[in-house]
Amino acid sequence: MSRKRWRAVKEIRIADVARLAGVSTATVSRVLSDPDKVRPKTHDLVMEAVRRSGYIPNSTAQKLRTRRTMNVLVVAPRLTNPVFAEILRGVDDELTESSYGIIIGNLDNRREREARYVDLALSRQVDGVLLLTGYVPANGTRSMSGSGLPIVAMCAAIQDQKIPNVVVQDREASSRAVAFLSDLGHRKFGYISGTPSSIIEVERFQGFLDGIAAAGLSDNDFMRWEGPFVFSTGVAAAESFLRMKERPTGIFAACDESAIGIIKRVRAERIRVPQDVSVIGFDGIEFADYTEPTLTTFRQPLYELGRVGADVLLKLIRGEMKAEDWNIRLPLTLLERDTTGPVLHKDYKSLRRSAL
Repeated sequence: MSRKRWRAVKEIRIADVARLAGVSTATVSRVLSDPDKVRPKTHDLVMEAVRRSGYIPNSTAQKLRTRRTMNVLVVAPRLTNPVFAEILRGVDDELTESSYGIIIGNLDNRREREARYVDLALSRQVDGVLLLTGYVPANGTRSMSGSGLPIVAMCAAIQDQKIPNVVVQDREASSRAVAFLSDLGHRKFGYISGTPSSIIEVERFQGFLDGIAAAGLSDNDFMRWEGPFVFSTGVAAAESFLRMKERPTGIFAACDESAIGIIKRVRAERIRVPQDVSVIGFDGIEFADYTEPTLTTFRQPLYELGRVGADVLLKLIRGEMKAEDWNIRLPLTLLERDTTGPVLHKDYKSLRRSAL
C-alpha cells in the first residue's frame, strides 16, 4: 500500500457507529462496555452498525474506563480429564458472549502450582475466579479469597457462604445407581472410588451408602476399591476382583475412566460384561459412547454446568446478585447401555466359573 493510499484510509470512530445506528455515542459505549444493561433491540441495532462500519473497539480504553481486565481465571485439577474439558467449553462460550477472555490454570493435581494462580488473583489481574478444585487455593498464609474477587465453585462444592456452588446431584445419582443394579437382582456390590480427599468422592460414596441401605443391605454386601479418578484405578480394582472367590455381580465406579479400566481388564480374562458382572459409571464422557460394550453411566450436564457457572460469576462481577443467593445443583441423566444386565442364575454362574 502506498503512503498516499495509507493516509486515505479513514479511521472508524465510535461517532461513526452512532451516526450509522441512529443513536448517541453514549449508547454505543454502553452497548460495547455493558451490553446487559441495554434493550436487546438497541443492542442488535448498534452491533449491526459495528459490523457494517468495520469499527474495532479499543479494548484497552474500555478496560481503563471500567477498571476491569475482562478476563476470568479458571482453576482446574487436571485438564487431561475429559470432564473438565467439556466444562471449560461451556465456560468459554458463555464468557465470549460477554466479551470476556479466559485464563486457564491447570494444577495437574500438584498443589505447588497454586502459588502462581493465587498471585494472579491477589494482584487482581482477573475480574473473577471459577474453581473446579473443591477448595480455595492458597500460597502459604495467602489465600485466593483474600483478593476480594468474586469466586464461584463448579463441579466440586466449597463450604463458604461467600462462594456460590454450581454442582450436580452427585449423591442422588449414586444412590440411584445402586437402586438400578438392585432392581436387576444384584445383591453383592463393588464400589470403585475417586480421589478420597475430594468432596466429589465424599458425596458419591455417601450416595452409594444411601443406596445400599435403601436396598436393605449392609457394609458386608459390598467391596470398596480406592484410587484417584483415572483409568488405572479401575485396572487395579480389576486385579483385586479377579483374585476374589465370591465376586461382586454389580460394580459402580465413581467415574467413567475407572469403569472403563475395570471392564477392559476383566474382559481380557474372559469375564463377560454384563453376563458375569455389571458395571455402571459416572460422568457420561464421550469416550464411553464408543467402548465395547457401551458403558451404562450417569451423564453430567457438563457443558451446561460450565455455562451456568460462568453466568453466575459474571452476575457477581456486575453486582447483579449476592453470592449467598446462588447454590445450583443440576440433575444427571441415566444412560442405560450394554454394561448392565440382570443377574444370571446362581448355578449357571458357578458352572461358568469352574469352566474358566
